[in-house]
Amino acid sequence: MKTKYINQSLLKFQSIIALLLMCVALSFLSDRFLTADNAWNVMRQISVNVVISVGMTMVILTGGIDLSVGSVLAICGAVTASMLKFSADITGLNLHIGFTLFGSLAGGIIVGAALGWFNGFTITRLKVPPFVATLAMLTIARGLTMLWTGGFPITGLGKAMAYIGTGWFLGIPMPVWISVIVVLVAVIITNKTKLGRYIYAIGGNEKAAELSGLKIRKIKLIVYSIAGSMAAVGGIIVTSRLDSAQPNAGMGFELDSIAAVVIGGTSLSGGKGTIMGTVQGALIIGILNNGLVLLNVSPFWQQVIKGFVILLAVVIEKFNKHED
Repeated sequence: MKTKYINQSLLKFQSIIALLLMCVALSFLSDRFLTADNAWNVMRQISVNVVISVGMTMVILTGGIDLSVGSVLAICGAVTASMLKFSADITGLNLHIGFTLFGSLAGGIIVGAALGWFNGFTITRLKVPPFVATLAMLTIARGLTMLWTGGFPITGLGKAMAYIGTGWFLGIPMPVWISVIVVLVAVIITNKTKLGRYIYAIGGNEKAAELSGLKIRKIKLIVYSIAGSMAAVGGIIVTSRLDSAQPNAGMGFELDSIAAVVIGGTSLSGGKGTIMGTVQGALIIGILNNGLVLLNVSPFWQQVIKGFVILLAVVIEKFNKHED
């Protein structure tokens, strides 16, 4: 009985234990790892993944998946940048038309929410499997980005926009503040609201949830819209940090996002997982990436190692489910 309790405790805190062990190992392998500059660098790097992964967590909790977040990130960043750069003069009326920073940010987030809603509509109304629906959106959104930008980056976005991705507030980088706010809101939604309880109920047993009167379609539309909005926020941070909207932005981000969710303990079958677990998973991915760079590991080997880490996390998740 005592052994079973110890095993359950280890499984519960496996992400934290893995994170601590990784930090200890890297501190011995590289003298640059345990420095303040590197710590803030890691936090800035993972902030985008944390924001995207919050939306991904909600989707996976319902038993779905979203492979389009990287492409949605790119198109939303491009829309935000182009709105910010847009201006027109009506000489007869002595009128200048343009978008404020707030209006441009809102426009990008609305586009992300709309694309996420379309994912949800395709899944719930047209009965397309989430994997196929979001894989199609991955291609659609990437193509729209290329059409929107003409294949060229949109640059020169101004100091106000740059502050979002590179500025500091109270000694903390702005991207970190944004990710903290997103996480806090998501924790409240999943733990303290009816929507959160419905999300877990759908992922746990969708048929039972439907029979109990839950509006499955509506809830999934909301969840996928949130995921699209979070991808848009990630796109805004990336665009701000680079001071340009790159047509190929966000490529591979869906892999890091899913990895953070799975490593954080969220079940791919839905119904089990937490936002804070995802944050731990994002930290593990971020520190792993940072450590491999500090150790001068080839980028090709980095992909191999990351793939094995994801595979290990899935195997452990399946083992835990079997034990339960």
